Amino acid sequence: MSYFAAAVVRDDSGWTAAEVSLRGATDIDEVADRLRDVDLEADVSLLFVEADDAYLVILRLDEGEDLRVFGSDSAYAEESQLGSLLVGDLKTSVTGLDGDEEPRPVSTGDEESEQPVVDPEADPVGDADLLANLGISAQKLLTLCTHEGMMPADVTSEICQVLGCADEVEELREV
Repeated sequence: MSYFAAAVVRDDSGWTAAEVSLRGATDIDEVADRLRDVDLEADVSLLFVEADDAYLVILRLDEGEDLRVFGSDSAYAEESQLGSLLVGDLKTSVTGLDGDEEPRPVSTGDEESEQPVVDPEADPVGDADLLANLGISAQKLLTLCTHEGMMPADVTSEICQVLGCADEVEELREV
C-alpha cells in the first residue's frame, strides 16, 4: 500500500512542511517521535498520512505532547500494516461531535437531487475535533472525509488551505 506523509508544523514564524518517512515504524509512539523530529520547538505539529487514494489519518501534537489521532475510515486498520499501526487502537467511532450528531450530507446546490453525497461505507474513528481550534470543526472534517468522491489529497488540501500552509504541502507533492 502506497502512502504520502506530510508534516506541517507551526512556530512563531508560521507554518512549514516536510515529508516524513514512516518506513520501519513499529508503533504510534515512533510515528509521533518522527513528527516531533520535524521541529522540536513547534507549537502545533500535524501529520497527514494519505494511503492509496482511500484513507487519511491526521496526527496532532501540541508543543510535542498529547498525541491526538483521527482516521477517515476504520477499514484502514484492516487493509495494511501501516493502517493498523496508525488507527488500529482507535476502537471507538468519532469523538468531538455534540451529542449524537451525525455528519450531514454536503450540499450539491441541487436540492432536487435525491442522490446521497455522503459515503455510507466510511467509518471515521478517533478525535474529529483535533483541528477545531485551527478553524476546521469536527463537523467540517467529517463532511470532508465522508463526501463521496473526495480523495485524501483533496481533504488534506482543503484543510491546509484553511490553515494557510497549502502551498508548502503542494510543493512536497511535486518533489
